[in-house]
Amino acid sequence: MTDAHGPLQGVKVVACSTAQAGTVPYMLMADLGAEVIKIEVPEAGDNSRGSTVFPGFPSTYFETNNRGVKSVTLNLKAAEGQAILRKLVAKADMFGQNFRPGAAEKNGFGYEDLRKVNPKLVYVSISGYGPSGPHADLPGTDSMAQALGGIAEAYSTPGQPLRTGIVSVADETCAILAFGGALAALTYARTTGIGQKVDCSLLGGQIRLMGWTLTTAMWRNQDPVTGQARITGTPNRPGMSASFNDRDGKPLVFQLNGARQWRDATTALGFFATLDKAGFGDLGVIISSDERRVTLLRLLDELFATGTRDDWVARLRGADIVSAPINTLLEASVDPDVVANGYVTEATYPKHGKMLKVHGSPWQFSETPAKIGIAPELGADNDAVLADIGYSAAQIQDFRERKII
Repeated sequence: MTDAHGPLQGVKVVACSTAQAGTVPYMLMADLGAEVIKIEVPEAGDNSRGSTVFPGFPSTYFETNNRGVKSVTLNLKAAEGQAILRKLVAKADMFGQNFRPGAAEKNGFGYEDLRKVNPKLVYVSISGYGPSGPHADLPGTDSMAQALGGIAEAYSTPGQPLRTGIVSVADETCAILAFGGALAALTYARTTGIGQKVDCSLLGGQIRLMGWTLTTAMWRNQDPVTGQARITGTPNRPGMSASFNDRDGKPLVFQLNGARQWRDATTALGFFATLDKAGFGDLGVIISSDERRVTLLRLLDELFATGTRDDWVARLRGADIVSAPINTLLEASVDPDVVANGYVTEATYPKHGKMLKVHGSPWQFSETPAKIGIAPELGADNDAVLADIGYSAAQIQDFRERKII
């Protein structure tokens, strides 16, 4: 590698992965210094190279999910292509794939095949439903996992149809869990010399994302109440999380933990006298009936509609109450905390002659900072990577002419 960076320096990954959940784990590793070799189909490449391309820009989909990696093209249906893959794997720490279950084994790069080449190999497999169960052999997508995993209901509005969200939360959650699982297995392999297979799935990741809310639903055998607000707990220890629109229709959220914060929050907002007069001075009393909740929420709607979101949030934060604007995606990209922490940054694209906003790194390391790259052109690293595992320039040219690479 050149320009060493990140805490994963020296880690080598070979990935036969496409789409989002299968590529993001290794993109994150590349950010953190790993050498990631992405295997693509000669001439065609990863299908997502053509996804969401605007004139004068690279693909937002491919770029977001594949920045910083190397591209090597291999015909894995040819014996020579499989032989090259095995040579790459022999020198790698990790291998990743997210083909439809059974496809890797059929084409000679299943776990049992590759562990013979490299017993220390961490083999990461990502599927739709998981390796077991009645639908294990089916393909999966983000919307499938959102639908099965419960998030459509968790963020639903009463009386409105349930819908999956436009943001690929199932793909991204699975990817981040795969990232962690892969590095956990790598730690074990480096300690013991023993590799292993790590299975992750879109559905499994989505279930984990449901967190304590799922536990509560299971223990109570009752689905949570959805909508703009939650007023929970007991009269002695109530809590509240609610969202409202300001006079311009801009939404905000605030969350309280306990009855004392109710008075602090409503006093800071200038609402307490009005609420107290209407019988809502004590949050513990408010939770006593659904009718009182509905009446309270209607009154709060009216009160928040008298001012601006920025002012309401500033007042609440000034009283040490958790509060925030509910951002659109574009608002989130310029949020001052997002910018200050580098969660959104910029990268230069020489081919397109411009600098573009991109995801930054969600991690900050004091000694080995991440480095944000860009996605490779198809096959850009064929010559360098194959030379590194012993092929001559003449052999590489022969592979190219015979469409092995």
